[in-house]
Amino acid sequence: MNILALKHFDFDDTMALEEWASRNGHLLQIADPSAGLAETWLEATDLLVILGGPMSAYYDAKLDWLVEEKRFVTRAIEQDVRILGICLGAQLLAELLGGSVHRHEVKEIGWHRINRTTDRHPWFDALPEEFHSFQWHGDTYVLPEGARRLAESDACGQQAFAWGDRILALQFHLETTPACIEQMLTRWTSELVPAPYIQDATRIRSEMSRSAASFRMLHSILDRIAAS
Repeated sequence: MNILALKHFDFDDTMALEEWASRNGHLLQIADPSAGLAETWLEATDLLVILGGPMSAYYDAKLDWLVEEKRFVTRAIEQDVRILGICLGAQLLAELLGGSVHRHEVKEIGWHRINRTTDRHPWFDALPEEFHSFQWHGDTYVLPEGARRLAESDACGQQAFAWGDRILALQFHLETTPACIEQMLTRWTSELVPAPYIQDATRIRSEMSRSAASFRMLHSILDRIAAS
């Protein structure tokens, strides 16, 4: 399987994706959307992974390259490419599929509990009914018409959705490594203000061991995508 991953900031760590691709004999290409995306790449792409980023999905007027990325993802949807969107990637998919993205009432930062809904999708079905995942977001999305809402948290009712058989969107970060989290805590420390759903750096670091379970859940999703 040929995988194309769109990476939106320099210290994002794709180790969990790289490890899974290497172990299973898949080819992984990592691209920076701000450097340009060639539409011809989609001809050889079996899975498009749209990763997270500190920008918002509605920054079209601020970021010319984001408009181009949306066109690229729209082409992938039209060509029936399998797609996994994470955080910003999930929000982009929500918008492009007919929903919308907006600032949420609260920010959600740290290791938060996720609960699955009663709706189901085969790519998501290996995950437990309740689990913890790393979060760092201040935006949320309106569910596109026809999408299946798959998960929620106390802070945010939109944590995952599926659209059709070949698109899965996750608001939470199963892929984030401890090294990447350390960079976030250092570079974005101003966001760690006292608030109901924002954990402090000490607590976030104390729960870093959860990343191993997160990687296993991510890999179970990728296993199911590869088999579909």
